Amino acid sequence: MESLDLKEITTGYMERMRRLALFDPLYDLERKREVDLEGKNIDMKGLGLLALLFFFENKLIRESKTGVKQLAAFLKEMTHQVYILRDEKYEEYARTIIQTFRPTHGKKRSYEYFDWEKKETGVIEYSILKANNFDVQTNAQYYTLDDDGLELIFATKEFYSEFQLSINQLILRKQLEKGEFKGALRQINEMRIDVETLEDRMEKLKHEIQRSIVSEETFERYKQLLNDIYGRLEREDEEFKELRNFVKETRERLYAQDVHKKERNAYNYILKINRELEEVHYEHSHLLDQTFHLKNTTLMTAQESLYYAGMQSFNFDQDLVSRVVSAPLPMDAMKGLLHPFLKVEENRTWSPLTVLAEQNLVEEREEKVEYHFLDVNDDNTSDPYRLWLTKKYGELMELFLQSYENNGVRTLSGFFAYLENQGMEEIYQQRYFYDFWLILHQRSPVHHGNEDETSGKTVLGEALSSLNGRVLIVTERNIIIQKVDRYSIQDMTFELEGTDDGLFRE
Repeated sequence: MESLDLKEITTGYMERMRRLALFDPLYDLERKREVDLEGKNIDMKGLGLLALLFFFENKLIRESKTGVKQLAAFLKEMTHQVYILRDEKYEEYARTIIQTFRPTHGKKRSYEYFDWEKKETGVIEYSILKANNFDVQTNAQYYTLDDDGLELIFATKEFYSEFQLSINQLILRKQLEKGEFKGALRQINEMRIDVETLEDRMEKLKHEIQRSIVSEETFERYKQLLNDIYGRLEREDEEFKELRNFVKETRERLYAQDVHKKERNAYNYILKINRELEEVHYEHSHLLDQTFHLKNTTLMTAQESLYYAGMQSFNFDQDLVSRVVSAPLPMDAMKGLLHPFLKVEENRTWSPLTVLAEQNLVEEREEKVEYHFLDVNDDNTSDPYRLWLTKKYGELMELFLQSYENNGVRTLSGFFAYLENQGMEEIYQQRYFYDFWLILHQRSPVHHGNEDETSGKTVLGEALSSLNGRVLIVTERNIIIQKVDRYSIQDMTFELEGTDDGLFRE
């Protein structure tokens, strides 16, 4: 388990405390005990939030003359059905709220706290309301929201957490563009938490659909909800793909500039970012599959259960027979009542146009055609794919022998790690990489002594020639390696032995 980075945890501690300090005036109002004429407790904190919304709306419509009297009139209009108060009380509460947000001494509000990032006591100053205008004739002071007041309003506004992942994707792209790799790695970890939260919500939504669909209206509502979720997840998936390409391009650019030699920390960060982003994208793709399953299986099953529940609750004698027998109905009404229970008319017919329809043509062959992968011993030296595969197998064997002799690699998982350290992850993303090790394991012990291999007639000819008379013994292990989504392979151990031509011959 990795140790916690204490410095990273406390980074930006003052800004976090500053956002908490903005709520302090609301708690000051909450501590004020006020009652109306009937002795009912007045929600002073709620009135404070209403006052903030009042100033915010006036700022939106560019109304500059908002003071105590205007706020008092607004509070009266909002609360007259809840509280019984005299008119002067509304003005008193309006003045109290404004003085709480903007103290009468003229200084900004302050909040004292202990800064765990700097290990010292700090003071935060902030301003919720500021003076906007003054009417000399009526001696009225007008106010408007300050920057901190706007921030407090936005802090109380709900930004749906479903969109948090999309927000983190935008932040991650900006961090990668600026080269803030350490911050980008932390952002990916936050994205992983977002994905896990969405998984929990999708599981709850699944159970909610199964037990809550009791009518066609609720079915349509959940159907629309799932369509919206699926559309958002598709957009997030496209953004993940763009981020992966961006990270890949950044890694290749750094490798081309020899940054992996000059600044190993930065290059190691980009490798880790690439790996972590792949994992988060893989988990997010499960969400896409889960939503698709909900749309096409769970939702339709719930609709069918709704249909069969209606069928089971239908009483034929009471709902149909008694209706027909007890009340005489006109023929048109009788037809409309019985029509859903009558079978659709069926007629077996044949159209002459079927003669002109597309016919199935079957070709007779003496031998059954089988489609299979290129065999190792296919003697087709002019096949371009075979030549390419022979070359790739040779390069792969050269890489393995270098890791075996220079880095002491003795397992397939160790060879995966060697490729990652060399920045060659794209090699094990190809199909031929896994075919190569499966063929070697099947033919173990492997040596370059066969006549066909010596003459270069197999795709392994170039690879086995690199052994220089040695024998490669491949043994399987009970460990599954999966570095990419498409392929997985069982781990293997390797052993090279120098031997004469007579040893290990088949």
